[in-house]
Amino acid sequence: MSKMTDLHKEAMEMLLATSRTFFIPIDRLSPGIKEAVASAYLCMRAIDEVEDDSQMPTEIKINLLQSISKILKTPFSDEDLTQVFEPYRSQLPEVTLRLSDWAKLTPTEVQPDVYQSTAIMAEGMAKWVSKGWIVHTEEELDDYTFYVAGLVGVMLNDLWKWYDGTETDQDLAIAYGRGLQAVNIIRNRDEDLARGVDFFPDGWGFKEMFAYARRNLALADIYIESIKSETVLDFCKIPLALAYATLNAVEAGEEKLTRGEVTKIVKETTSE
Repeated sequence: MSKMTDLHKEAMEMLLATSRTFFIPIDRLSPGIKEAVASAYLCMRAIDEVEDDSQMPTEIKINLLQSISKILKTPFSDEDLTQVFEPYRSQLPEVTLRLSDWAKLTPTEVQPDVYQSTAIMAEGMAKWVSKGWIVHTEEELDDYTFYVAGLVGVMLNDLWKWYDGTETDQDLAIAYGRGLQAVNIIRNRDEDLARGVDFFPDGWGFKEMFAYARRNLALADIYIESIKSETVLDFCKIPLALAYATLNAVEAGEEKLTRGEVTKIVKETTSE
């Protein structure tokens, strides 16, 4: 029991180190669902780090992501993942190398759902690595944002249902993830272009991407209206409020929200 408790603690520390945005709402969840969401999120974060690695050659990234996807689709052991990571141990971050630990923390009842969503995400990421992350149409943008963020919504839906029976619309959950990702794309525009990546469809400027983000965030608003569980609702409201505030900040010419602004938004969002 003590070993699992230590692992839960390490998972929360890893979450804080890798995602300020999601650490706050996850840390506020009730015991049980908190550990479940943290471990599931870290599974996805582990593969996200592979996709984002700027030093790793394309072919190695594709091979790694496809290998992880294949492993997660079948019964697997720690050794299966260790063997895949071993040649790149010095290059990969701890959150990725410890994927089997985060997988172990996932509650048994929802392991198949979390592993499936993570496997599909890894497969989709491999596809977009091979495309060089160049988007030409809105359909391609929808495809990319589904794989890297919409699937988080799908996974969360499975966890909400397992935890307290909360039933939510899957398409709206996907839009929720998609909207948050669109805000990240807007915020990271200059950085992406500098590394030769372009998520803006042909002919799109900030006006069109802002409209795309706001359209999906409006669907996210509808998504959270259907959530009755207070714990789950608070979790969903915080990233959504931060996304809206980030859009407003970028429109006002600011680079990102300050830590103080984030704290204020969290407090206002959860005190209603």
